[in-house]
Amino acid sequence: MKNIILNHQPHQTDATTLAALLASLGQDKPGVALAINGQVVPRRHWPETELNEGDRLDLFSVIAGG
Repeated sequence: MKNIILNHQPHQTDATTLAALLASLGQDKPGVALAINGQVVPRRHWPETELNEGDRLDLFSVIAGG
């Protein structure tokens, strides 16, 4: 079990990668973006990006604008 910060709130997870975390949260859908420790991680890298104790994640919805 890892302790992380998800959207400024403490969160515990058994997920080992970003893809697994997003799937467990039901957020592995189009229009979702994720930053880990202040760096946006492209969706194609979610399956290989490991979660570590204390990571700070910001999950947000992408919206089009002009």
